[in-house]
Amino acid sequence: MRTDRLVAILLLLQRREQVTAAEIAQELEVSERTARRDLDALAMAGVPLYSLQGRGGGWRLVGGARTDLSGLTASEARALFLVAGPASAATPAVKAALRKLVHALPEPFRVQAESAASSVVMDPQQWGSNRAEHRAPRFLDELQDAVIRGVQVRLGYVDRKGAETERTVHPLGIVAKGPSWYLVCNTDAGRRTFRIDRVSSFDPTDDPVHRPKDFDLAESWREIADEVDRKRTPLEIQAVCAPHGIGLLRMALGARLQVGRSTPDGRIEVVIRGRDEYVLAGELAWQVEWLEVTGPEGVRDHLASIGNALVERYG
Repeated sequence: MRTDRLVAILLLLQRREQVTAAEIAQELEVSERTARRDLDALAMAGVPLYSLQGRGGGWRLVGGARTDLSGLTASEARALFLVAGPASAATPAVKAALRKLVHALPEPFRVQAESAASSVVMDPQQWGSNRAEHRAPRFLDELQDAVIRGVQVRLGYVDRKGAETERTVHPLGIVAKGPSWYLVCNTDAGRRTFRIDRVSSFDPTDDPVHRPKDFDLAESWREIADEVDRKRTPLEIQAVCAPHGIGLLRMALGARLQVGRSTPDGRIEVVIRGRDEYVLAGELAWQVEWLEVTGPEGVRDHLASIGNALVERYG
């Protein structure tokens, strides 16, 4: 990923007084030609660096190795630090390095750079059978900008029944869950989550966001997702499973499976969530060889009925 390399080169320039293309190539395991192209790209983008020709030459940052990188604009700094957030594909090492690099930014850029790094969370598991969105929602970039700048927004919003309302919200972060995008924000009615593809209008204000102290987007989203999952799957069943079946259960049930402790006979206690007894029994019937449902009794009755029907049909 080229972004990773450009960030790594900036860090090398911060750490050393001078670097050569050969040193960069060796450090990043790329060709010298690629290293030179990356250095040229940084210079063309406005990063304050220059080259010294001849023997003993190399590349340096204007003002020395501890420059504040003032050649970056505010938007460039924010874009750079988006690769440090949990939504990016950057390696953990690059993310950690970027978090250290924030201290080298000019003071006015630091707050927005840090906000950019924590503005988006990725949750790969989608709810139910949601249809995939083939492109980003209309106001995704504008809402992320409002999160980073910390300004309130007047939103037009269409709910699932088609009713449209307008409200002023305090954007706190954006979450990509499967193919869908959500805005997490504070409102007069408390913390709320809005599907971004249902936002019909966007009007940023100059009023600052009232951000809760020690707010953590990832932790907040886990609480929201858990609450939604509980509402979608209100039924809980208890069962015991042979150890070799736990992996298959995880694949089939995902977050609806909670694994507990081992029983005296070597099996493992599990709790499984679902919508209703009949559907859940159907989901679990094929796992009868290694799974025994212990309750509630209604699910056991449905499983027995399914078993009787199979025996009657197939002998």
